[in-house]
Amino acid sequence: MSKQKIQLSDHFNYSRLLRFVLPCVGTMLFTSIYGIVDGLCVSNFVGKTAFAAVNLIMPVPMLVGSVGFMLGTGGSAIVGITLGEGDREKADRYFSLFVWTALLAGIVLAAVGVLIVRPAAALLGAEGEMLDYAVRYGRLLMASLPTFILQNLFQSFFVTAEKPHLGFAFTVAAGGTNMVLDVLLVGMLHGGVEGAAIATFISQAVGGVLPLFYFLSRRSTSSIHLGRTQWNGGVIRSACINGSSELMTNLSMSLVNILYNYQLLRFAGENGVAAYGVIMYAAFLFVAVFVGYAVGSAPIVSYHYGARNHAELNNLYSKSLRLIGVVAVLMTALSMVLIPYVARIFVGYDAELLALTSHAFRVYALNFFLMGFNVYGSSFFTALGDGVTSALISFLRTLLFQLLALILLPLVLGIEGVWLAVTVAEAGALCVTVLMFVRKDKVFHYRKA
Repeated sequence: MSKQKIQLSDHFNYSRLLRFVLPCVGTMLFTSIYGIVDGLCVSNFVGKTAFAAVNLIMPVPMLVGSVGFMLGTGGSAIVGITLGEGDREKADRYFSLFVWTALLAGIVLAAVGVLIVRPAAALLGAEGEMLDYAVRYGRLLMASLPTFILQNLFQSFFVTAEKPHLGFAFTVAAGGTNMVLDVLLVGMLHGGVEGAAIATFISQAVGGVLPLFYFLSRRSTSSIHLGRTQWNGGVIRSACINGSSELMTNLSMSLVNILYNYQLLRFAGENGVAAYGVIMYAAFLFVAVFVGYAVGSAPIVSYHYGARNHAELNNLYSKSLRLIGVVAVLMTALSMVLIPYVARIFVGYDAELLALTSHAFRVYALNFFLMGFNVYGSSFFTALGDGVTSALISFLRTLLFQLLALILLPLVLGIEGVWLAVTVAEAGALCVTVLMFVRKDKVFHYRKA
């Protein structure tokens, strides 16, 4: 039984649910790991200033590239519901529409992005050598936006296609490419920040371009395929609205990161920005588990909602909350143990920076206990096609509450308020998430079979 293919239409016990979502969790974790290698190489081979510059400009291409997450999560919910309704031909048309739209958007955004890197870096506070590093790194990442957007899009659609293991394989291939090239171009050939950016560019091509050939092949066993489509503004609009929470999450993360860097430049200068960069790289590992579970389980929710199988919706909802609760406790405890070792790997060459990073990470990591429920809540409502509720949760936890906390807490607590801001924001958002879970059950009927 354990070797049988798991399908979206199945009944999911804990074992089947975990086996289905683990490849997606692995995909997110591996993506985080090769991002960490990128930062490690820059910090240890190029230096603290270059590392701070990379982390200062990174939110800009991440902000623009969030279009891929929006079309991926919003579009996969539409495709998943269509598959649940039994119309595979329409599902293929919708899938193709989302892919070609994402590619076109990536090309346009890349052209604009290359032009705005320097003024954006200067606006963020970069000067002198830091500005030079930020511009050189940022322009190459902007040029890679088409492949970055496609890579983000396919992370969701591999799960909808009932091929999460294949999605993980592509991520491993992309990550392996990036890590090898980082060591080669940055470490051995001394390619500087350009070497790191080129390594990222090539790895994104592996993760964003190669899947096109798989989905174009009619010999593949995927439940969805690429082919001809026609423009449908209504479907694109629905996907954008439905995926607006994921767009909001990524936009907000980028904007909040910009404010973090601004506040830290005020309180701690270059060291503050570098410390926050280490925290973000390490936090990616913990956040990846929650995001991977949310993305991996969302197509199952979409399918059973489309099939009007409320008993299975209740089963998925209740099991997911229990799993997230257990993982949240374990991960918060684990982060406290790992913090000093992670910080030493990144900035062990600077005692002052190491001490700042270790303390800041311990304060920041308190949010891992709360975050998982909010991440799952936002994704759950996206999967049900309720993009407004999903966007509300995402907007509050990743933007409004964090901005308020980042502005107000430092007035009272100084730099300590900067590190506490995310935990305060997650606590406020959790209240809203619980309220939405209770209220929206009247519409979707997931709390009772």
